[in-house]
Amino acid sequence: MEDGSGFESERPFLFTLEEIEEATEIFAETKKIGEGGYGDVYYGVLEKQEVAIKRMKSNKSKEFFAELKVLCKVHHLNVVELIGYACGDDHLYLVYEYIHNGSLSDHLHDPQLKGHEALPWDVRIQIAVDAARGIEYIHDHTKTRYVHRDIKTTNILLDEALRAKVSDFGLAKLLERTGAENFMTTRLVGTPGYLPPESVCELQSTPKSDVYAFGVVLAELITGKRALVREIGEPNKMKSLISIVCFFLPFASPISKREVSSVLKNEPSFHLYQLMRNYSNPK
Repeated sequence: MEDGSGFESERPFLFTLEEIEEATEIFAETKKIGEGGYGDVYYGVLEKQEVAIKRMKSNKSKEFFAELKVLCKVHHLNVVELIGYACGDDHLYLVYEYIHNGSLSDHLHDPQLKGHEALPWDVRIQIAVDAARGIEYIHDHTKTRYVHRDIKTTNILLDEALRAKVSDFGLAKLLERTGAENFMTTRLVGTPGYLPPESVCELQSTPKSDVYAFGVVLAELITGKRALVREIGEPNKMKSLISIVCFFLPFASPISKREVSSVLKNEPSFHLYQLMRNYSNPK
């Protein structure tokens, strides 16, 4: 990279493979901070700034270019910022701002393993609001609108102040401003437990698909459970959290105490319950 003054440009920087390798100590295991279906993520420092570098195989070029295309045009406090990219050695690289506190999933489901404390109630509410603002932004407030198609707790990252940012746009799709709010896909995309019925049955994606998935995230924030939970007495059978939550929705009282995360059971649950009620069944 030629400019040594930091990352102030609105356009992503093109880094060299040598810069990427130096930042990650040639992809040392000690630098690895995450892994997934689209590639591993490494911690690094570029131009004196902490960054997260996603390393993708060249056969993932579709996801690479999808994310590059979206994040070049999307700039919001509650969306992870793309800094730059690189190519080389049969791999593709995306360089993001480094988000210090990991994913929401880490905090909800593996807090002790990851060295986190249980999230207080007011923080959970703020995380829900932050994530909602990021999703609303890509749906309604960008020049070209997008559907994320993989909203989940592992794709919501928390910064040093535990403010939330939506990440991972590898499955995002452009929505043309033609009045059409849905499009067909040739394969099922997304994560089990977060997919609305129409996505599974009709291979359809709409902004409401993201809203449904956000409803699942809200249910996780309230209950502390994962999007898919094991059936009691049937360890090999999984049930969606949203089906459990929806069982309680017709009742006047909020979700029963046995379904509420132990760290929340003595605190008021009305606000997030109302949010979850609205978003888990989008109209």
